[in-house]
Amino acid sequence: MELEPGLVLGVSFSVILVAITGMAIYTSFGPPSRELADPFEDHED
Repeated sequence: MELEPGLVLGVSFSVILVAITGMAIYTSFGPPSRELADPFEDHED
């Protein structure tokens, strides 16, 4: 069984997009978020 190139490209693109989105959500709201600095808090008057 041979897969069409368009199907392989579409599935690959979708997997990469979901992986990047998942990593961004994990970094923003998961345990690594404690290490993020808020630049607006650093420069308050």
